Amino acid sequence: MPLPLTSATPMLSSTSSPAAVPVHALPDAADMASVGVGWRQPHERALLAQRPALGFIEVHSENFFAPGGAALAALELAAERYPISLHGVCLALGSACGLDAWHLDQLAALVARVGPVRVSDHACFARAQLPGHAVPVHGSDLLPVAFTQASLGLMVRHVQQVQERLKRPLLIEHLSACVRWAEQDMTEPAFFNAICRQAGCGVLLDVNNLVVNALNGGVSEPVRAACAWIDELDVSTVGEVHLAGFNDEGPLVIDDHGSLVRDEVWQVYEHAVRRLGRPIPTLVEWDTDIPSFDVLLGEAAQAARIQQRVLSQGVLA
Repeated sequence: MPLPLTSATPMLSSTSSPAAVPVHALPDAADMASVGVGWRQPHERALLAQRPALGFIEVHSENFFAPGGAALAALELAAERYPISLHGVCLALGSACGLDAWHLDQLAALVARVGPVRVSDHACFARAQLPGHAVPVHGSDLLPVAFTQASLGLMVRHVQQVQERLKRPLLIEHLSACVRWAEQDMTEPAFFNAICRQAGCGVLLDVNNLVVNALNGGVSEPVRAACAWIDELDVSTVGEVHLAGFNDEGPLVIDDHGSLVRDEVWQVYEHAVRRLGRPIPTLVEWDTDIPSFDVLLGEAAQAARIQQRVLSQGVLA
């Protein structure tokens, strides 16, 4: 059964990220080659007009399932200028009732049309066969799975099914979750190591999720806990990293992607880059209270500078 996590520990210092960086002040294109931004509708025109030096842009797959229309036309135009990373939120890879065939068909069609550099979704469940319903119901949320052998087998089968349909490897992301299951055969990093080993997929490492989970878990040193999670992960499987802001105004810390990346998230990101020892595609997500485009670019520039500085120092053994 799911168990609630404890209330959050007090926050550390506020972020020191720059408020905005004009396009002309971004790092060199070579240094920005591994960073990208989540492309949202308010920034649609700014991206196409300014054409900043970004390594890629990422969009939510489900927003482009409709055949034709202005949204898909804009994405195809952007794909002529930037590599596209497709990030899904509805595959529900851990659902015991199986995958939605219609959803997988739409994703396959979008992949064929856009030719993305990466495709990702979450290690979660969201679909279930409920009494009185002829077909499974989607919960419209990312619900955590148990880290058990049974859950592992289910996840591996579904990841393999998606990869066979798309004819490419999938990246799977760990959740920000405020509940966990009592049943557990392994740690979360070990669970992801096993999925990657058995299914041949990769990991989307969300640094913000690690920090949020550590804070909601009530650990005394959330940065250290998040770094320890990364240390247990087989970092050779990491294909992309996500950064974002969170909201700590209530009893639980919420991964709302609605503010600047926090200092503790930058600290864990620096550790991740050092462990990886290679340039890694890194995305800045911003989905609520969306700021000016220059503010988003400023966060991407911060990630690029950290990568450049850390990688110039060498790899952490």
